[in-house]
Amino acid sequence: MQRFPVAAALLAALAGCASQSSNNFNPDTAPAAIQVPAGNRLAFEAVAAGKITYECKQNPTRLTEFTWEPVGPDAVLSDRTDRVVGKYYGPPATWDNLDGSRVSGSQIATAPGTPGSIPLQLVKANPSTGNGAFTDVTYIQRVATKGGVVPPDTCNDLANGTRADAGYRADYIFWKAR
Repeated sequence: MQRFPVAAALLAALAGCASQSSNNFNPDTAPAAIQVPAGNRLAFEAVAAGKITYECKQNPTRLTEFTWEPVGPDAVLSDRTDRVVGKYYGPPATWDNLDGSRVSGSQIATAPGTPGSIPLQLVKANPSTGNGAFTDVTYIQRVATKGGVVPPDTCNDLANGTRADAGYRADYIFWKAR
């Protein structure tokens, strides 16, 4: 039973993007800034393919300055065999699995990604809900990022309040306490 009101065509298209994922994650290759603390074990890997939405906003203290601010992600999660397993969205950053489990969390560290891509990330998980793959997740790493950066469109007084989407993909690594 599908739990998300996403059109089947969109799921198929985004799952196709996910097939460009990296191989299984090697925790030893993660930058020090996003290393998961000792006492945790790798529990689940997923590939996200979708978009990050940005909004052009005026700086409240410097009224002549405008910047693209992230609104949030909207992506389909697939496993390493390209089978859709859930959805990633926010804010707050939330991962829903089709098995009924859900986890959200807050960023605690980043590391540079490849040029033109969003940073790698370490997230501290909040207590999960439901019973399944995301039950008892303690940390989530975002690795192997592609795209998702601030739009190249001009953000100024004429664009204030407009939104723009940036396509992205990333691998999300879920950890649980040993």
